[in-house]
Amino acid sequence: MTSSSNKQIVDEFITALFTNGDLTAVDRYLDPTFVDHDPPLPSSPDGAEGVRQAAKLFRQAFPDWRSDDLHLIAEGDLVAEHFVAHGTHRGSVMSESPTGQDVVLRGVNIFRITDGKIVERWGRLDDLGLLRQLGLVSEPAATSADT
Repeated sequence: MTSSSNKQIVDEFITALFTNGDLTAVDRYLDPTFVDHDPPLPSSPDGAEGVRQAAKLFRQAFPDWRSDDLHLIAEGDLVAEHFVAHGTHRGSVMSESPTGQDVVLRGVNIFRITDGKIVERWGRLDDLGLLRQLGLVSEPAATSADT
């Protein structure tokens, strides 16, 4: 596999799963031995099923969820993705009732590809920013040192 084809695999996977809401993309793009080193949900199962559950949760809470790659960089069997995702909060998420507000989530993922399948993922999402937008965490109060 080339770096270009590995980038295409990641791009197609993200588009199918998170933008189009196709939960079967997990079966097509993730290897059965897939390891998620940084699962997006703390209570999700390991591996591919955890990714499927996270995507399902986001699609239920944000039916118009869309993930856009800002950068896809590949070297060898690794693909780094810098993304921004967004959607309208129309369903309950983390015990928060729908607000109708637009929500933005930024993040970075690194995927490892073997034989045309994604076998590993490492990632960092702006969880705090998402929680703030949902009203689950407030901004810290300004102190005299901030002025």
